[in-house]
Amino acid sequence: MKPPAAPLFLARRSYRLRRISDAARVLPVLGVVLFMLPILSTGWSTRSGIVFLFVIWGALILLSAVLSRLLRSSMQEEEGDLPFEGEE
Repeated sequence: MKPPAAPLFLARRSYRLRRISDAARVLPVLGVVLFMLPILSTGWSTRSGIVFLFVIWGALILLSAVLSRLLRSSMQEEEGDLPFEGEE
């Protein structure tokens, strides 16, 4: 019988970087779903549909900017942990 495997340990920084990059990958799918809501539902007036689209558009821009900054800072932290080529 095999002994139980030790739990997998993931470094906090690499885990955070993966979760942020996952969120960045899901963002376009979320945008498409939200853009389709006024088109698929029949209870929306033209004015409220257009306002909704512009609000969602602005929110997606802001969210992508936040994710971009988080990714950039996380990647710089990851690169800062690695030694230079000449160092050990």
